[in-house]
Amino acid sequence: MMITPVHRFRDIERTPEYLQPEKCVPPPSLASPGTMWFIRDGCGIACAVVTWMLVFYADFVVLLVMLVPSRDYVYSVINGTLFNTLAFLALASHFRAMLTDPGAVPKGNATKEFIESLQLKPGQVVYKCPKCCSIKPDRAHHCSVCKRCIRKMDHHCPWVNNCVGENNQKYFVLFTMYIALISLHALIMVGFHFLYCFEEDWTKCSSFSPPTTVILLILLCFEALLFLIFTSVMFGTQVHSICTDETGIEQLKKEERRWAKKTKWMNMKAVFGHPFSIAWLSPFATPDQGKADPYQYVV
Repeated sequence: MMITPVHRFRDIERTPEYLQPEKCVPPPSLASPGTMWFIRDGCGIACAVVTWMLVFYADFVVLLVMLVPSRDYVYSVINGTLFNTLAFLALASHFRAMLTDPGAVPKGNATKEFIESLQLKPGQVVYKCPKCCSIKPDRAHHCSVCKRCIRKMDHHCPWVNNCVGENNQKYFVLFTMYIALISLHALIMVGFHFLYCFEEDWTKCSSFSPPTTVILLILLCFEALLFLIFTSVMFGTQVHSICTDETGIEQLKKEERRWAKKTKWMNMKAVFGHPFSIAWLSPFATPDQGKADPYQYVV
């Protein structure tokens, strides 16, 4: 079998001499265990702020340009309630995805004492990350932005300013789903509003002037279409990744499967919790995922 660069890198990782535990010293603890998880990355913070601003812009156009001036109060109340509920759930999911520890491996734990505490069997080897000096579990990968090894890391997403990993994948999936839903809802309402304005006097279909109304609606239409496509693709990719129990990095690197294969239903329950309930759709419900011991360094 041809040995790819990935396999060669894995062989280096599996070499016991490569661990060099005497060179690893645990970094000083600068924060308490209960400190909130937050990545101080300028690009990620800017993307997260832009995400919230775009949602607020969409809400502004939907409410003040389309629904408030409408004469049909039932239509306005129903659509306004639905849109704002979905927008709230989208932002709440974004908030949880951004501020939840995605599954970071303790930094600097590749010490001689810690390796001895694992009580490895003869011939058993472990992975060591030379960048954050940590002994990492199987399926963990190092993120250069978070500067940590993340368990079951799928990818680093600047839009949530965080990695998508074992602990926050549910919130990221909900975020993409709710953004796709409000984008679709906004597109439908823009289409109906344009038809309404063409049939009625443009000065009566909005509180703004006709040119301003057209510009605001076109911008909303462009934003909604762009994010509908983007988040729908991301949602489908994430669901497929969960069902196959294979992260984006593992698919990209074509890593050999070294973990037990489970059914799609079991994989979904591992991310969203069990049993199936309305809590699957709630960004406030923390799933009881029944994770394996994060210190299982079996190879």
